[in-house]
Amino acid sequence: MATYQAYEVDARGFRLVGKDLVEPSAGHVRIKVEACGVCHSDAAAVDQLFGQAEPVVPGHEIVGVIDAVGAGVHKWHVGERVGVGFLGGQCGECDFCRRGDFVNCTDQPYMGTLVDGGYAEYAYARASGLARIPDGLTSLDAAPLLCAGLTTFTALRQIDARPGELVAVQGIGGLGHLAVQQARKLGFRVAAIARGTDKAALAEQLGADVYLDATAEDPGAAFQKLGGAAAILATASSGASMSPLPAGLRPRGQMMVLGVPMDPVQVDAMPLVFGTRTIAGSLTGSSIENEDNLAFSVANGVLPMNEVRPWTDAPAAYEHMMSGKARFRVVLGM
Repeated sequence: MATYQAYEVDARGFRLVGKDLVEPSAGHVRIKVEACGVCHSDAAAVDQLFGQAEPVVPGHEIVGVIDAVGAGVHKWHVGERVGVGFLGGQCGECDFCRRGDFVNCTDQPYMGTLVDGGYAEYAYARASGLARIPDGLTSLDAAPLLCAGLTTFTALRQIDARPGELVAVQGIGGLGHLAVQQARKLGFRVAAIARGTDKAALAEQLGADVYLDATAEDPGAAFQKLGGAAAILATASSGASMSPLPAGLRPRGQMMVLGVPMDPVQVDAMPLVFGTRTIAGSLTGSSIENEDNLAFSVANGVLPMNEVRPWTDAPAAYEHMMSGKARFRVVLGM
C-alpha cells in the first residue's frame, strides 16, 4: 500500500511518520496538500487541550487539490483546489444543523486537533467542510485566510455598526493585521490598539485611522474620547489586556472576543447594564461563509503577511509561531 508523510504530535512531541494512503470514506475527500497555515490554535493539538489520548497531525488552514472523493460526494470533483479550516464540516443532522447553525454543530471534527490536519502531504476532510479557493489567491495566501481571516471577517459581519463608525482592533498580530484591513474595506473608521509604538506605522499602512499605545493610556478612556467604539475585536490572547476594553464601547457597543486567553476577562457590570453593551465570543464560520471571506479578500486586496517555511520544517515553524516572533502568519509550503 502507498504511504505519505506527516508530522504527528502527542505528549512526546513531534515526529515524522508514514501513514497509509487510503481511499476517502463516505462523505469525505482526499486532498493533496499545497499549503498549510501554522496557527496559534494548533496549541490545542500540541498541548492536548481537548484531552486527546492519541497522536494527531496538527494544521487546520489547509489548501490543496482534491485527488479522490468518497461515496456520496457529488458536488466536489478531482482536480478542484479547495480549503478547509478549523471546523471540519457539519453533520447536517444535529439540532443546531437543522436550524442552520452549522458553526455550533455538535458532531463536527476540529481539523488538526481531534482529526488529522495539514502538517502532511495529504489530508482527509468532510465534503461539508470544504471551501473553493478562487483563482485570485495563491495557495500560500489562501491558507491563513481559512481560519484567521474567517475568524475576523465573521466577527465583523456580526457587529451592529454603520460605515463611518469607530471599530477598534486590539492586537496587531496574526488575527489583528487582517481585521484592520477588513474593517477598513467594510467602511469603518478603524482604531488599532497594541502595546508600544513599534506597530504604529504598520497599523496605518494596513488602514487604521488611529493607533493607541495600550502602555501609554487607558484604552477605554481613549476610545470614549473618540466618541466610543461601536465594536471592539479583541484578538490578543490576554484576559488582562481585554479587561479594560468594554469601558470604551458606546451604548449598544459590542466587544467580540476572538483570541482565547488562559487568564479570565474581568468586566465591570455597571457599563454593560447602563448602556446595554455586550461581550460575545465568535468561532470562525461555516464553509460557505469561508467562500464569502475568500471572495471578499480577492475583491478588496486583503492579504496576510506570511513567513513561508518548507513543510518539513513544521516543528520549528510551530515553535517560531508560538514564540511571538512571527510577522504575522507562518505558512508551510509544499
